[in-house]
Amino acid sequence: MRPRRPRPTSLISMLRRKKFPPCWEFALGCRPMPILFLDFDGVLHPEHCHESKHFSCLPVFESVLRQVPECKLVIASTWRLQIPVERLREKLGSDVAAKLVGVTPQYCDLHDVPPTLVGYEREAECHAWLRANQVLNEPWLAVDDRSWLYRPFCKSLFLTNSRTGLCTASAERLTARLLKLL
Repeated sequence: MRPRRPRPTSLISMLRRKKFPPCWEFALGCRPMPILFLDFDGVLHPEHCHESKHFSCLPVFESVLRQVPECKLVIASTWRLQIPVERLREKLGSDVAAKLVGVTPQYCDLHDVPPTLVGYEREAECHAWLRANQVLNEPWLAVDDRSWLYRPFCKSLFLTNSRTGLCTASAERLTARLLKLL
């Protein structure tokens, strides 16, 4: 018995099976676009720092996003409650600001929090944003310094040290985590 030769793949069969060469996946919209939920305090600068140190870790964060151009950005920080999203966008570099697609809703405004997320405010806000934007199946990662705002062992949480914010070593790990979501 002769071994079967692989049949040439036609475009129609690729469309039916949703199997595309990697370079086509992103263009056709079937490659995942990871969503990154971003906290500010304890991530973009140390948690309790002087105002002059605000956004001191922003260059490190922006370098991460430049390595993962497919990533979408959603602000989950409490800063979203005091400052309009357009002013927050101005704090980011233009290429990173272009990735900003919104802010999470406030926990107290959520109506249908699943029982498993009650008490885990930030994670519930992330899920509410995913649900409202109809992207529940997209991979996501929250970058935060407060583990108690997420369920224990939450696989979608990247934890930073609140005393330092996002440092170079943790930025390398964050880049690797985001690339795994692709």
